Amino acid sequence: MRETTIDYALRATWQAVARMYNEEAKNFNSTMAIGFTLLSIDPKTGTPSTALGPKMGMEATSLSRILKSMELKGFIERRPNPLDGRGVLIHLTPLGLAKRKVSKDAVLRFNEVVRDKVSEEKLDYFFDVMEIINKLISDRKIFTIDSNTIK
Repeated sequence: MRETTIDYALRATWQAVARMYNEEAKNFNSTMAIGFTLLSIDPKTGTPSTALGPKMGMEATSLSRILKSMELKGFIERRPNPLDGRGVLIHLTPLGLAKRKVSKDAVLRFNEVVRDKVSEEKLDYFFDVMEIINKLISDRKIFTIDSNTIK
């Protein structure tokens, strides 16, 4: 399957990873999106609600739905930001902290298993390629008017 496109390999692999995390999260009355959100909230000081979306690369409406669900499940609580009276900090509850640990353990387990099966050299190449792809995208080097700039 090496003759496939790069974007297909990225998408198919990410979908498999997401499916794997969602299947595991079901065992803990959670979802991958909730786990990712739990890991993005500072466990000690909380995180401004306005900073979560950009940090996670999510749209505000999707994040609002996830935060509402997490609040209903008792994983988070919203508190006024003492440094900005207009803002809100998202804090983890004791249950949220426990769920965060489960999420962190799942991510660490995934990394451990992959690192056991893939050499450090191959992982270095993988991260180099991911960095190049992200740079090409952020520098808007993929779809340009002048096709001579694509090399």
